[in-house]
Amino acid sequence: SIDPNLKEVGRPLRPFMPKKERWGRPYPDRRDWYIYNECLVKRGEFYLSFDFVDQWDDELAQMNAGKPGRPFQYPESFIECMARIYVFFQLPYRQMEGFVRKLTTFIPGIKAADYTTLFRRIKNLDLSLKVTPAILAEDVIVAADSTGIKVTNRGEWMREKWRVHRGWIKVHLMIDVETNQILGLEITDESVQDDQMFIPLLDQTQQNCGEEHPVYRALADGAYDRNELFNTLEHRGIASGIKTRVDAATHSTGSPYRAECVRDRNRMGGYPMWARVVTYGMRWKVEGAFSTFKRIFGEGVRATSREGMFRELRIKANCYNMLIALAA
Repeated sequence: SIDPNLKEVGRPLRPFMPKKERWGRPYPDRRDWYIYNECLVKRGEFYLSFDFVDQWDDELAQMNAGKPGRPFQYPESFIECMARIYVFFQLPYRQMEGFVRKLTTFIPGIKAADYTTLFRRIKNLDLSLKVTPAILAEDVIVAADSTGIKVTNRGEWMREKWRVHRGWIKVHLMIDVETNQILGLEITDESVQDDQMFIPLLDQTQQNCGEEHPVYRALADGAYDRNELFNTLEHRGIASGIKTRVDAATHSTGSPYRAECVRDRNRMGGYPMWARVVTYGMRWKVEGAFSTFKRIFGEGVRATSREGMFRELRIKANCYNMLIALAA
């Protein structure tokens, strides 16, 4: 059926999105599906964006100004584009060389690069997390969590047969719950506990947000219920949305702020009302970010070395933030 209220000038009719039940309550779907669909379509354009070709010579001139030794032959923006193709299309480096060769026949401004040059330049890229502060809210609410990433699938049967422990990688994220943008990123092996990465994530987040977008509240599950983290939040003036244990002490045992949060939860009548007041339910947005990340880039990495795995995941995180900025 078609909702007549959705008809607008210059916009096609859209199918009516029925209300769904969520947690026993009706959930009105207020998303503008026309705009949302257009944002998803634009992602396809982003995958093959060659805007850097127009500035090829100018960028090379800036990069080679005062550079000792052999000059650069390919601008940094071209290498970043090849890194995106590497993670989105999952092309091996030799196939990427053939990909670039074919591009030169369609786009004369691009010069072909061999696979060793692509590997070396991508390896040396600046992979610090790229954030778009302009799309952040005035007061930022963040959520922290981690997820496991599989290493290469090679030898899967052998590991199952002979019980060989391969291990996995943990990706620790702190995201903005309003835009789903990654504000903090740490990559470790499976032996590192979640709470150990909370403060480094918060440091990155506050640096990326700047003074114009202060962090108002931090949401996290019970794995982050540690005195040190509560003390850090109190010291930085950030409200806590960390879930505390049911039998947590109401007096100070190393963190007066944690004890205060526990007393507030008890005065509210328990977890359900506390969760509603601190908007703890928005913590699921970080789970949604993990789901989106894995659906776009897969649940594993192709690199075989530890450094290569970490580098591949950082490239993917930056590509994810670029897609989020497109949809904003």
